[in-house]
Amino acid sequence: MMEPSHTHTRGFVRREVLQVGFSGFLGMSLPQVFAARGLADQAARAAGKRPGAGPRAKSIIIAFMSGGLSHIDSIDMKPDAPDGIRGEFKPIDTAVSGVQFCEHLPMLAERAGDLAVVRSLSHRYTNHLNATHEILTGHSQPGAFFDKVASRDDYPCYASALDYLKPRTDGVPSGVMLPTFLMEGPLTWPGQHAGFLGPRHDPWQIKQDPNKPGFQVESLALPVGFSVERLGRRQGLLDRVNESMLPGTDLGRDPMSDQRARAMSLLSSGKVSGAFDLDREDPSVRDRYGRHMFGQSLLLARRLVEAGVPIVQVNLGRVQQWDTHSSNFKNLKDHLLPPTDRGMSALLDDLKARGLLDETLVVWAGEFGRTPRIGASTGNNNTADGRDHWSKVFSAVFAGGGVRGGQVIGASDRIGAYPASPPHSPGDFAATLYHALGVDPTSELRDRLGRPIQLCDGQPIGALFGA
Repeated sequence: MMEPSHTHTRGFVRREVLQVGFSGFLGMSLPQVFAARGLADQAARAAGKRPGAGPRAKSIIIAFMSGGLSHIDSIDMKPDAPDGIRGEFKPIDTAVSGVQFCEHLPMLAERAGDLAVVRSLSHRYTNHLNATHEILTGHSQPGAFFDKVASRDDYPCYASALDYLKPRTDGVPSGVMLPTFLMEGPLTWPGQHAGFLGPRHDPWQIKQDPNKPGFQVESLALPVGFSVERLGRRQGLLDRVNESMLPGTDLGRDPMSDQRARAMSLLSSGKVSGAFDLDREDPSVRDRYGRHMFGQSLLLARRLVEAGVPIVQVNLGRVQQWDTHSSNFKNLKDHLLPPTDRGMSALLDDLKARGLLDETLVVWAGEFGRTPRIGASTGNNNTADGRDHWSKVFSAVFAGGGVRGGQVIGASDRIGAYPASPPHSPGDFAATLYHALGVDPTSELRDRLGRPIQLCDGQPIGALFGA
C-alpha cells in the first residue's frame, strides 16, 4: 500500500529526479524494518512466571506452509481411523517413544527429540486470507470477510511489531520474508506487513529463489557504475536540496528519507548483505539442505539469523502451495514433504552444530489443516483424492529457542477433526513467539489514530518451555 503523495510545488521536480536516481534501483522491497533484538527482560506474566523467567530466543525462523498442511497425513496421523479418513501414507516411529510421523518425513522423525509438536491449534476461519492473518499476526483480521485482502487496517506481523516496540539503527532489518510474496492476481495476503503501524515498519520482502544462479548479484549487488561512495555523494546532494526548501514549511521533508537512509546503512555496512552470498557457503552444506527453493531458502534463513536478523519467515513455496484440494497424496509425496523434510532437518542440524539452536526458535506451521474426510466436502473443487480446508484443529512444530523437545502437546480426536484437549488459539501461538523473544505479550501498540492496542491477547504455550 502506498501513502498519499505530496503536493508538487515549484522546485520540487529536481528533488524527485534525484530520488528516482537513488531509489529506482533499490526497489520498494528494500528494508523498512529495523527492529531490535535483545529486548529488555520483561515479565512473562501471561505464562504465570515471574519477571525474568522463561526462554529468551534471539531469533525466530518461521517456515510457513501457505495453503495449509494436511495434519492427518504428516504429524498427527490417524492409522486406526476409518477408510476415507486415514489416508494412503503409513506412520513410522520417531526417535521419541510413542510418537509417529508420516513415512515421508523420515529425517524429521529421527530428530523428534528436538521437536515439540502442538496438535491442538484451532481457529474459526477456513478462508486462506483470513486464516493467514490469524497465524501471522495472532489476531482476527479487522472487518474480515471472504478473501479480504491486505490493508493498513490489519494487525502487524511479528517482525513489524518488534520493529515498533524497539527499533534499531544498525543496518540490520528486524524482519525478512522470502523467497516469495504471498499474492495471487489482485489478492494480496494479509499478515505480511506492518498493517496499522504503517509502511515504515514493513519487513523486507525478498522475491527471488535463492537456488537460482546469480541470486546474490540480483538481490543486493549495486548496478554497474555505482559504488557506495557515489551513492553517498548523491544522498548528500539530495539532503542539500531538501534543506533549501522554504523554511517554516514541510516542503523540505522527504517522505522517503527513512527508507533511503536504512537502505544506505544496509549497503554500506555489509552486515546483512554478505548473508545473501550463498556462494560463500560450503557446497556440502548447501547439498545437505537440498538444491531447491525450500532448502536454499532455509539455508539463507540460517545465514540471516547469524547476521543478527531477529525474525525470518520462509514461505515454503508460492502462495497456496500446500492447498491440496486435488492430488493430496501425490503432491505431498512427490513435491512437498521430501524437500521440507530434508531442508528442515538440515536447518536443525546446522543451527545445533553452530551453537545457535538454543537461541533460535524454529516454527513450522500453516494457516490451518485439511479435512479429515478425503474427497469433496464443501464445494471447493475437491477431487476424490483431495482434502479441503480445516481450521477446527491442526498442528505445528516448534524447536530450539528454549523449547523442550521430544514431546507432543495437546491432541485431536480419533479422526483428527476436533480438539480432544483444550485448544490453542492463534493468539496463543503469537504470545508464544513474543514470549520466546522476551517480549511481553501485553505490550502496547498504537494505531494510526494513536489508540492503544494490546500486542497480543493470547497466553504463551507454557508446556513448550517445560512450564
